[in-house]
Amino acid sequence: MCLAVPGKVIGLHERAGTPMADVDFGGVRKDVCLMYTPEAAPGDYVIVHVGFAIQLLDEESARRTLAEFEHLGMLDEEFGDGFAGAARQAGMPNPEPAAHQEEPETAS
Repeated sequence: MCLAVPGKVIGLHERAGTPMADVDFGGVRKDVCLMYTPEAAPGDYVIVHVGFAIQLLDEESARRTLAEFEHLGMLDEEFGDGFAGAARQAGMPNPEPAAHQEEPETAS
């Protein structure tokens, strides 16, 4: 599922003439396009859908929405480990990324 999630604008920049922002989603930071909300400024809350800020939001509404998403486990689905989520839905164990798998010990 793809949610429209509130996040806090941390910083602004441009990419190829397009207004962009670093947006914090409770510790997860994403690069977000501000084409639809060019008035957004650091400290503002925006609703983000598929990488685009689509609306400004007041802080209280943002916090309530994030708390409800957290309660429902939807933030983990949106920002968590995609492999773990897919494995959980399929009723299978979590596949470990290759970088995290231990190397087999070799006898010297």
